[in-house]
Amino acid sequence: MEVADIPGVLEVDRESYPLPWPASAYRREISNNRHARYVVLREESSSGSADDGAPRDHRRGWLPWAKPRAPETAANIVGYAGMWIVADEAHVTTIAVRRRDRGRGLGELLLVRLIEIAYELGIRWMTLEVRVSNETAQNLYRKYSFRNAGIRKRYYSDNNEDALIMTTDDITLAAYRTRFDELRQTLSTRLASSEPAVALAEPR
Repeated sequence: MEVADIPGVLEVDRESYPLPWPASAYRREISNNRHARYVVLREESSSGSADDGAPRDHRRGWLPWAKPRAPETAANIVGYAGMWIVADEAHVTTIAVRRRDRGRGLGELLLVRLIEIAYELGIRWMTLEVRVSNETAQNLYRKYSFRNAGIRKRYYSDNNEDALIMTTDDITLAAYRTRFDELRQTLSTRLASSEPAVALAEPR
């Protein structure tokens, strides 16, 4: 995520959360918080080429390892995700996708990219909080081996809803990595022919 992405991120934020963050909070996160890692997911245009002039396969432009494109407009941002790194633990702070683009596996793609970044940084555990009523998100996290670890009472200030704390076991263990690679490949197969194509930009 770059400063130029913030207007688009705010649009997604307003569609996703009852108490969205202000622009200043995102500027602080990406400019001043050395523990933060944020990525954005942007829709690819239907024509054009990569920065080096080589033609792009836009059906596969969503892939996390695809070469990122420069930001275009706020409307190009279809999702974003972030986490904080503390020692050898990564705490997922947010994952959000535009309402019109939900149900396509893009939230899962963002989670996959966060886990990949965690591997790159030598992280061993991942944690997060999720509303106790958000079963869709919980099911996604359980798919990636997050498990229940406790409750934070009245955590969400908009309605005083409890938060479920979820955490992984050690993601560096061979069994976890094997399962993660299998899930990532399944997602790759699902999204390889998705339209419109989206590209996941690398974290700064």
